[in-house]
Amino acid sequence: MEHLPFLSFEEIGARSIAIIAPHPDDESLGCGGLIRAARDRGVPVCIIILSDGTGSHPGSPSYPPERLKTLRETEARLAASALGVPSDNVHFLRLPDRFVPGDGPAAEAVVEILVKILRLTESDFIAVTWDEDPHCDHKAAAALARAACAALPARLFAYPIWGRTLSPDAPVTAVTRKGFRLRIDNELPAKRAAISAHLSQTTDLIADDPNGFRLTPDLLALFEVPYEIYVEQGA
Repeated sequence: MEHLPFLSFEEIGARSIAIIAPHPDDESLGCGGLIRAARDRGVPVCIIILSDGTGSHPGSPSYPPERLKTLRETEARLAASALGVPSDNVHFLRLPDRFVPGDGPAAEAVVEILVKILRLTESDFIAVTWDEDPHCDHKAAAALARAACAALPARLFAYPIWGRTLSPDAPVTAVTRKGFRLRIDNELPAKRAAISAHLSQTTDLIADDPNGFRLTPDLLALFEVPYEIYVEQGA
């Protein structure tokens, strides 16, 4: 993916953008620069977060699922605000974290919701996690977005999250020949602020779950680069 050409925001040609994130924080990590670039130019952005995010600290006594869900939604709204997205443009589907459906009747119901939101927002550029990301919810999100886009006049692109941790020699099946890298030098400060808003994922805010998840400095460094990757889907 590092071979993809650089494009300016204007060259993307997006009139309305939708970001589909499996968890609260994926939108900031993968697309924070794109979101801020769009908002700085008056392009509307909607963020759709699929899961409730409660799988990050399943053993925390101080943050049981309902409290953790509320915290993660609050963090997502703060992150969106740092990127210039109004709270009303952030949609929470509250699917079970680690169990986002990628097929079957449950997935079909989610696709119907996605299509409704994407039509209402008139989104013509949709970004979702890469289906080669080694995470079940990220793969499910990609499948849901593909199904929704089949009913829409929209372009679909994938952004890698965990895919950025893969070795360059790792075998992947997704087509990565088409797509682009977006320079985000000017937007990087806002992206950093958005990522930092997810305190439950980037700090020891929740310290009573020995198996709790935290983005390490090494992982965060992968998103400190002055560009973002978008792989064209369906090509």
